[in-house]
Amino acid sequence: MELIFKKKELKLLAERYEYQSDDILNEITLSAKCKKYLTKEEFIKFCYWKTPRSKPKVAKNDADFIKEITEISFVTKSDKLRIEILTLLDGVRWPTASTILHFCHEEEFPIIDFRALFSLNCNVKPHNYNYSFWQKYTNYCRMLSKELKLDLRTIDRGLWQYLKEYSRKKQK
Repeated sequence: MELIFKKKELKLLAERYEYQSDDILNEITLSAKCKKYLTKEEFIKFCYWKTPRSKPKVAKNDADFIKEITEISFVTKSDKLRIEILTLLDGVRWPTASTILHFCHEEEFPIIDFRALFSLNCNVKPHNYNYSFWQKYTNYCRMLSKELKLDLRTIDRGLWQYLKEYSRKKQK
């Protein structure tokens, strides 16, 4: 993995990020970090924020199952269990699982997204995501975060925004 643009551009790209606000997740994030699990309503909001089309599938999950799965994910010391257990929930794949960890876990985790991966010259398709790949992606994003002194949300936004701007330029 390697950025396909200059590292110093990442912060500027993040500042131009114009997709959607995280504001609707702020209260849920605080609540989840305090109680160490998600309620069904909170879970559905996170999933909808990441992938609106998943709402019918995620709504099928039992409230107790959501609580138990998210609680295990938020308290385990195993990164592998932390991410993979979330994918047991209906409608949750790696991008949504990483979103939940990104906002709800005490540690910082990046959101895995094909747009961000494009910015890293990485063409792995979502159906091929696995723990080993996610771990490499997480480590790379954390390294960027440390090196550039930016939080992971800023890294995510910058990586995401690059593809949006690149696509616009390509269309012209």
